[in-house]
Amino acid sequence: MLSVPIHIPTDSTYADLGSQCTSPKTASADPEAEEGDGSILSYTERTCELPGNAARLPETRSLPVDKLSRAQLKAEHFIRDNELLRAHKERIRCVALSRIVHGDGHWKLAKAFAELAHSYLTVRELPVQAGQHAESAKNILLRGVTMSKSVEEKREILRTLVTIYYTLGMSHLMLNNGRESYLSLQKVEKIVEELEELQEKKSVIGRISEKDIALALGRACFLQNKLSSAMNYFKQAMEIVISSEGDSSPELISIYREMARGEQMKKRYDQAIHHLLQAHSICQAVYKPLSVEAAQTGLLLAKAYAAPGNSEYNETADKYFTESLSAYQTALGPDDSQALNACVEFSKWLIQIGSTQEAYKMLHEAVGSEAEYNETAAEMLSIMGSICLAEGKIPKGYRLLKKCLEVQTAVYGSQHSKSRETQNLLTTLHRSGASGQ
Repeated sequence: MLSVPIHIPTDSTYADLGSQCTSPKTASADPEAEEGDGSILSYTERTCELPGNAARLPETRSLPVDKLSRAQLKAEHFIRDNELLRAHKERIRCVALSRIVHGDGHWKLAKAFAELAHSYLTVRELPVQAGQHAESAKNILLRGVTMSKSVEEKREILRTLVTIYYTLGMSHLMLNNGRESYLSLQKVEKIVEELEELQEKKSVIGRISEKDIALALGRACFLQNKLSSAMNYFKQAMEIVISSEGDSSPELISIYREMARGEQMKKRYDQAIHHLLQAHSICQAVYKPLSVEAAQTGLLLAKAYAAPGNSEYNETADKYFTESLSAYQTALGPDDSQALNACVEFSKWLIQIGSTQEAYKMLHEAVGSEAEYNETAAEMLSIMGSICLAEGKIPKGYRLLKKCLEVQTAVYGSQHSKSRETQNLLTTLHRSGASGQ
């Protein structure tokens, strides 16, 4: 039997093998067919041609550096095609393969962690996991990495730092940690300012735009009750979008809504209404009047007109409440949670202006004979029961509140403050004999 010598590849051999890996389907590869079972050790039948001979190695013997390159390319491909969950899986592969290829202390491993962290933030919306991976990336860079004289490598490290601190800032923001969020986002802002002086800003920021940074900083200021600073950041975000995309960009919708929230917190209702009218106008133009987006801004407008308690605004508030509820019901159906929530908000305002019968009728039609076991249904039953009690219809109010308690107990538990409050009211009514039970 012939013996086959064992060959230990050198660094140059790895490079040669990586550069010569080919696939019979390279030009028209289907990412779905290549994905396999999602594990790092699942491969297709693609092969690599070895230098100097015609032999072909199966994919199962290809090198980690090749697998890493493919995972990175596939992640970018899926992002371009908006297949974000599949891109997320490739980001996980990239971390494992980067550790194998580059080692624990290399900046490219930090980059892989940073990109995975950002994916957990934006794709999976899991702030805790996003923060943990961003911290891992930061710790690798803080321990010190060997820097080459390559300008491109320095850009990649700066881009990684932007991703790390933005992700940390946003993860804290999603967890309502205003101070920690602001500190991380400030570091992003400082990096961008330094890059602007070096005329490197555009080449480094990447997927995280200046608008994203300004908007996040504004929200972090909100959490700290720094309203003036928050409004300045929102105006900055607004100006960035208008200068690059025009004054009808859909990206302005969320910015105008944040600005309106800031004005309402300052009790500057007219300014809040002005911003919401701009947002609503864009929604109706881009998404059409009977869309979820238009329903959302319409409901905010209705509440903004209702907020001052000025009877002169009642007609306009009623108009936007009605339009919003109709849009939700048309776009999502009358039983959707957002449509039911709009019904609740509308009914609260009707009670506020004294139209309790109209509010009761609306809620009765919305809740139906068999109430769903959710928070909105519990609130609807609570409001209906309270209306009956206020009008002296005690037995009917008691029955509605009893049903409300049943839903609250299922949703919150018997020890929740809302459940206990309803139980105490029912106990009082029963002891007084007014319940009719």
